[in-house]
Amino acid sequence: MAGGLSEKNDTVSFGQSNLPIPAFDPPKKPKRNKYALACSFLASMTSILLGYDIGVMSGAIIYIKKDLNITDVQKEVVMGILNLYSLLGSAAAGRTSDWIGRRYTIIFAGAIFFAGALLMGFATNYAFLMVGRFVAGIGVGYALMIAPVYTAEVAPASSRGFLTSFPEVFINFGILLGYVSNYAFSKLPLNLGWRFMLGIGAIPSVFIALAVLAMPESPRWLVMQGRLGDAKKVLDKTSDSSEESKLRLSEIKEAAGIPEQRTTTSFRSRNDTTGRRMAGTPNPPHARHKIGRRPLLLSSVAGMILSLVGLGIGLTIIENSDHKLVWAIALCISTVLSFVAFFSIGMGPIAWVYSSEIFPLRLRAQGCSMGVAVNRVTSGVISMTFISLYDGITIGGAFFLYAGIGLVSLVFFYALLPETQGKTLEEMEPLFGTFFRWRSTLKVLNQKKRENNGQVQMGKATSDGS
Repeated sequence: MAGGLSEKNDTVSFGQSNLPIPAFDPPKKPKRNKYALACSFLASMTSILLGYDIGVMSGAIIYIKKDLNITDVQKEVVMGILNLYSLLGSAAAGRTSDWIGRRYTIIFAGAIFFAGALLMGFATNYAFLMVGRFVAGIGVGYALMIAPVYTAEVAPASSRGFLTSFPEVFINFGILLGYVSNYAFSKLPLNLGWRFMLGIGAIPSVFIALAVLAMPESPRWLVMQGRLGDAKKVLDKTSDSSEESKLRLSEIKEAAGIPEQRTTTSFRSRNDTTGRRMAGTPNPPHARHKIGRRPLLLSSVAGMILSLVGLGIGLTIIENSDHKLVWAIALCISTVLSFVAFFSIGMGPIAWVYSSEIFPLRLRAQGCSMGVAVNRVTSGVISMTFISLYDGITIGGAFFLYAGIGLVSLVFFYALLPETQGKTLEEMEPLFGTFFRWRSTLKVLNQKKRENNGQVQMGKATSDGS
């Protein structure tokens, strides 16, 4: 029996042909591209600017109100107006990044925020402070738009979802830095403490601008400028394999409307990549992200809605009670924590991932500018109306209203947002162009991909046999 089946060097013998067992092994995950990781890390650091402003203003506003004797309405405005000012930055960032490139746009964003932080730190009255908020808001708008665009265009498809979520991480880190600044300068005299809190925000922008100088330019922007050689160098460094680099360059050129010579080499690279998929060899664009964007987004929004309802119930009970209810306070604290947790696993990072993926190449920068603009308008409206809102409909009613808006967004996401997991940026346009019929479009695209893969595999088998 031992001689009936011989095993040697992981090979099974069938007649005179030997078939390696590893060919049937499950695909191995490719190693994460460290160069693309570093580039995305540096670009996403611009989000620290927004996070720092959110965190530091929550503490500085206490001292600003006392020192400048401002009203509650002025307090609402000075806290939320930066979000509206950032509209100008995000609107201009799309054109600016197409003109001077993604990398120098990041540096420009840091320079603008640097000037705004200094103006806020030296503000002598409310009007001066608003000028500083205006300048800093433009810098934040630039930073929020350009970071996800650059990351999406540099990252390989196998890591794009992971890397494009970095801005949300750095926003939270910036908020933490803002709280640390509040604590560090809270002991200073009233007229100095809040000025140091705001002015010290100029320091992160300097480090960000210097760090960005070590980054390469976006390969898609380089292609649009006709610099194909430079684009190929960047793609070779940021792709998981040389085959993927060639395929990405070909797809970018096609999206940019640049005709490509169908040489034997380029055709072979496409066939080799497709053949690897059929043979079970690691396929970089589809090897990661087992959960996907859509399930995370839907579960995140559902959890946020439940948290807002729980918070509204707890606050309503506390507001209408004539004695302290420990369980209601615990409910409010736990629902706030759960809201932040659900937001951070889905709605926070995936909003930036989607907005950087779904637009065609020629409109990507402008489309992301529009997404940032809507995001900042919404944030500004909430910040500038919250005190007045809970005075009008109670604080619990305000959170019930937010929960209702969240329910509408959940229905919208379920009906209109397809899964983008494993898709290249150039495959998004047909998927997002059919609105409610995206499911049938996705089936057609997958069917065509299977047919093409089958044809390539049959052709390769025939050539190998000959």
